[in-house]
Amino acid sequence: MLRRFGLDGKVAIVTGASSGLGVAFARGFAEAGADVVIGARRADRLGETRRLVEETGRRCLAVATDVARAEDCGALAEAAMAEFGAVDVLINNAGVGTAVPALRETPEEFRQVIDVNLLGTYWMAQACARVMRPGSSVVNIGSVLGGTTAGLPQAAYSASKAGVEGLTRDLAQQWTGRRGIRVNCLVPGFFASEMTDQYPPGYLERVLEQRVPMGRAGDPAELVAAAVFLASDAASYITGVALPVDGGVLIT
Repeated sequence: MLRRFGLDGKVAIVTGASSGLGVAFARGFAEAGADVVIGARRADRLGETRRLVEETGRRCLAVATDVARAEDCGALAEAAMAEFGAVDVLINNAGVGTAVPALRETPEEFRQVIDVNLLGTYWMAQACARVMRPGSSVVNIGSVLGGTTAGLPQAAYSASKAGVEGLTRDLAQQWTGRRGIRVNCLVPGFFASEMTDQYPPGYLERVLEQRVPMGRAGDPAELVAAAVFLASDAASYITGVALPVDGGVLIT
């Protein structure tokens, strides 16, 4: 049974792997046995992630990637195939966040978030599905803010993450039966990231106290473990779901 949770012999692509949760995903998937292909816009910061992956004894390929550009997504999938001959798992993690009041948000600001968080998720899933074998897995990274609010003006971010959940369901319907590719979505609550670093002083502490039954932020390892589960054969009969990993936010 425990072997079903492993990723030995798999190749996983992780986007947004230059910092925060992306680094944790890359390292965690390597620890689970996968070789890892990492992509991010800030290519200069991928070297440290690559080192962390290779410390586990797994192989790693780093590719500069802007997921808002469909051609970059295709190039990342092609590089993975050229280097490792397979793409078994995609962790669609790349994302950006803003907190701009709706009456002041410009079209450019709104579109930037949608381009990365929603369209980037789509272009990356599309590129990988074209080369994935039956039994492969796409794990999109959503957010509890796709299903609730938390006191900050985040219309673009919330809309993009709600869209990711809808996209997940539709791609699962299209690809699971026809291509054997499962598509699921992780719905994180509050985890330390570059976005939480931008919160106003005291905001995160108030949210954790008022909205999170567990009373604390998540540990990245807790989110990585859920992603490994969804990517592994342990979840072979699960597709099209949005799995909250949120300490209970969505029940409050």
